Amino acid sequence: MKTAIAQINPIVADIDGNRKKILSFIEKAKEAGADLVVFPEMATIGYPPLDLLENRKLIRDNLASIEEIARHAAGIAVICGCVNIDRDHPPMLFNSAAFMADGKIVSRHCKTLLPTYDVFDEHRYFSPARDHRVVPFMGRKIGVTICEDVWNVLSSSDSRFMEMRRYDFDPVRALVSQGADIIINISASPFVVGKNRAKREMLSHVARDSAVELVYVNQVGGNDSLVFDGSSLCFDRQGRLLAKGRGFDEDFFMHDDSAGREISVDDDDIDDVRRALVLGLRDYVRKCGFSKVVIGLSGGIDSALTAALAVEALGADNVTGITMPSMYSSRGSVDDSVSLAKNLGIRIEEIPIRALYDRFREDLAPLFAGLPEDVTEENIQARIRGNLLMAVSNKTGALLLTTGNKSELAMGYCTLYGDMSGGLAVISDIPKTMVYALAANVNRDREIIPLPTIEKPPSAELRPNQKDQDSLPPYEVLDAILALYIEERKSSEEIVAAGFDQATVSRVLRAVNVNEYKRLQAAPGIKVTTKAFGIGRRIPIAQRLKP
Repeated sequence: MKTAIAQINPIVADIDGNRKKILSFIEKAKEAGADLVVFPEMATIGYPPLDLLENRKLIRDNLASIEEIARHAAGIAVICGCVNIDRDHPPMLFNSAAFMADGKIVSRHCKTLLPTYDVFDEHRYFSPARDHRVVPFMGRKIGVTICEDVWNVLSSSDSRFMEMRRYDFDPVRALVSQGADIIINISASPFVVGKNRAKREMLSHVARDSAVELVYVNQVGGNDSLVFDGSSLCFDRQGRLLAKGRGFDEDFFMHDDSAGREISVDDDDIDDVRRALVLGLRDYVRKCGFSKVVIGLSGGIDSALTAALAVEALGADNVTGITMPSMYSSRGSVDDSVSLAKNLGIRIEEIPIRALYDRFREDLAPLFAGLPEDVTEENIQARIRGNLLMAVSNKTGALLLTTGNKSELAMGYCTLYGDMSGGLAVISDIPKTMVYALAANVNRDREIIPLPTIEKPPSAELRPNQKDQDSLPPYEVLDAILALYIEERKSSEEIVAAGFDQATVSRVLRAVNVNEYKRLQAAPGIKVTTKAFGIGRRIPIAQRLKP
């Protein structure tokens, strides 16, 4: 049996556009001589549609679309993700896969395991499958599963997979018990750094343990905060990897169950993170109807990295940098911004802010009389810059990219309505230590980000001789504590027991907790870690947690 893997990039709720893409890949599969072509989870609608699933017209349009797709399943079979109505329990739905052949829908298969952790909330919309049936096709018995359905390995005592067990039922085991000899899994599985390595090991184990072939087809593309990396996979009964789709790009490839040679994969986590950010940025900009972006260039590494990612995603002609020096800005910071712009080939403009700042101080003087200078005066500078950047964005139609990293956002080391202004926070899930690793990756072939930008001590340059480390612990220490607290959910006592200073831990955890109000107002960011600030981390603002 020759199976075509159609690793596509849908747009959420673009029923017509997604259908046209699906039909074009069906024709490509026919031309390639495929017997079966497989598409990702919810390919008709795109994943995740969130509360758009409460739109009844969208659901009806999706049902009409899958019927139209079925009419093109002549001379080839098709498996495609879609949504169906749970008529026994309205308004609930089913996250489904339609198996189509001979111009009609032959069977529908529903997702059993509905994740409700991190960014997932599928019980909000979907009912679980109430039956599990194999599909006879070309002498094979196909078990159709959807995403999470293969992530619950009950049949193994291997400790590597224990943490993946969240449910008391294994859909793969149920299908194998009915004679399934090939498991097809259609997925919309978001990228997280390091996840692909674990996923390959897990899927290989499922194939080997159940003695089945396994075909895994994953969505690709950026949808809001989530990036789907594709990287579709095909395994034989021994768990050997026989084929793999491209990462972070649409792909089409064939899998023949009669032949194949094991392949190997070399992982590069930092390169994958860069590619995820580029794809997420590109798709967010284009799917939201923009074509150009504007970035405030400070001469620092964060804005430099953001600009480099934007050029890779959109091209130099679609990126504009604005440098806005104040009386505290070093000449080197301006020069570094100009050098970066030259290396990237982007337009750069300079708007000095000292006169504006002086006018703010003059107008506020009566209200501030007798009060000492503090962070207020620093924030005025940041907010002037945010206003200027938003004005450029409004006038030119370019999306403003914010440039703050995860370490700063965690600690509240950022200014509401200032450097937090913008439409997309590209590196808001990137700890500062990873920012440096990504900068090295950007410069892997030639110097794009100027070396002085990388080598100088980080500074907001909002007061004389200011350095980040005046206000924050060393980034190596800070990022390690943040990873334990945010991503691993460790308590203060556990973090101290891991070797960190009690006073530093208390200071960091308190800052994280009291700055939730800032993060709730931040632009959406691109998720690459196991726990990003955003829809997958829901923390009350008014609370008194003792970490």
